Amino acid sequence: MEELKTQIRKYALQNAVRYGKSPKKDVVLKRILAEHPELRKDAKTISTVVQHEIDIIASWSKEKQEEELATIAPELMEELTAKEREAKSVERELPELPHVKGENVVMRFAPNPNGAATLGSARGIIINSEYARMYDGKFILRFDDTDPVLKRPLLDAYDWYLEDCAWLDAEPDEVIVASERIDLYYKYAEELLKKGAAYVCFCPAETFKEYKDHKQPCPHRTASVEENIEYWEKMLGGVYEEKEAVLRIKTDIASPDPALRDWVAFRVLKKDHPRIGEKYVVWPMLDFESAIEDHLLGLTHIIRGKDLMKSERRQRFLYDHLGWEYPRTMLWGKIKIHEFGKFSTSELRKAIERGEYEGWDDPKLPTLRALRRRGFLPEAIRKFFISMGVTRNDIAVSMKNLYAENRKMVDDVARRYFFVRNPVEMRLPEVDSFVAKALKHPSREEYREITTGNTVYLSDTDFGELKVGQKLRLKYLCTVKIESTEPLVARVVDIATEPTTEMPVIQWAPTNGIKVIVKRPDGIDEGIGEPLIATELGNVVQFERYGFVRIDSVAEKETGTETEVVAYFTH
Repeated sequence: MEELKTQIRKYALQNAVRYGKSPKKDVVLKRILAEHPELRKDAKTISTVVQHEIDIIASWSKEKQEEELATIAPELMEELTAKEREAKSVERELPELPHVKGENVVMRFAPNPNGAATLGSARGIIINSEYARMYDGKFILRFDDTDPVLKRPLLDAYDWYLEDCAWLDAEPDEVIVASERIDLYYKYAEELLKKGAAYVCFCPAETFKEYKDHKQPCPHRTASVEENIEYWEKMLGGVYEEKEAVLRIKTDIASPDPALRDWVAFRVLKKDHPRIGEKYVVWPMLDFESAIEDHLLGLTHIIRGKDLMKSERRQRFLYDHLGWEYPRTMLWGKIKIHEFGKFSTSELRKAIERGEYEGWDDPKLPTLRALRRRGFLPEAIRKFFISMGVTRNDIAVSMKNLYAENRKMVDDVARRYFFVRNPVEMRLPEVDSFVAKALKHPSREEYREITTGNTVYLSDTDFGELKVGQKLRLKYLCTVKIESTEPLVARVVDIATEPTTEMPVIQWAPTNGIKVIVKRPDGIDEGIGEPLIATELGNVVQFERYGFVRIDSVAEKETGTETEVVAYFTH
């Protein structure tokens, strides 16, 4: 228990020092349970211990918190210092927010949790949270989950978004779930009805379109306040069926833009909601829910896609009715990543449910869960999006840009190993065994030993280029001369540490190599790797002449004599 308390205190201090606020209980508890899943059955007890540690830390000064963290976990303090330096260098690349007059900046990211966060989501999370950090403001994560039909929420996605925000160093200061605040939206609907600014419409969609297209009000627009209140109460009571009645906001029925004419704020949906069940049958449209929340949460600035300009125009009618001031808006263009083209979370979900992908972390997908499993660093993703800034121009980029950012950060720390795909056996009959002394990393004098018998394995690609009589260097091992290719036999001609003449230098796998499966965005590679790969579980390493990979799992076969490693291809 004492060791556990120390670990809880470390993580709570790290959270407090990073954000300059009281540690967040849920963040610390989730991290502890993630690292110690065996404690989940005692979650209530652990929660009490976490709260006790937080209460102690919250009573300390900022200086004492930093001093204590540096004492009990200097590595975490160093990590925070590095993140702070990175954040400052990133912040300078963002343009200033418009019209900040010493106010407390409040930003938000508002996803629909109908699937896992994608690269597009990462852009919104990163930019909004960075602006809040720049101005010492507030970052809100709001789940706009009021469509239980077309964009039906996925229960797991709520936690996934929180995990992704934490991973991206963008933990929200507040989390709002719209579906848990429906009664609040009803309150404002009733206020609008009493003001005569809204009405219940019974027109079929096609009929209302005829009126709208001719800039004419429908017959229900002139109903009295009392009649509309009665109709509204019947809507809430489930008297009307789906599509039988909607609540509309009064706008300019003669507006040049048909999309702005008396838009729908609420509709009847008799469908259960994954989070709150069958409690409600009347659900707000996104334009209504979002507009109300932006005001109640005190949003000062909104960054939205330029394709959503009409949403803002619709919402401004609502703000005028209620006497509110609209937040300042920044528009940005769409981002297209060449390797993924146009992707939709709803379509990805359908494809996963059809079994076309292993799950939301399949390496073929543009989700943050997939990129994290592939071994991308969150700092690289942040820098990738910050460098794009906030522009109205549409942006088309390649994943190669993200690979380049990630490579800069991972190359210095990723240890090197040998892996050969589709292995071909090469016999070296003149020598019984070898011990190769190989560098763990080309920039450091640290070595690993690779022991092999008189058989090694080459990749099928290298084998295809061999010719009888050719010399080549097996890296760190020896120079050989090919005597035959069917079967592949070579004679050792030199065991010098470096080749003395220009010749191919290739990686190889030893006699006692382990099975390695690499899951890539474009398929699966299978082959043999050196045994030490199995010691790198969870780490990103470089397979020489192949690429960076993250070691995802290490398993022993039932016989206990064969090891199988599964790695995810990074780039």
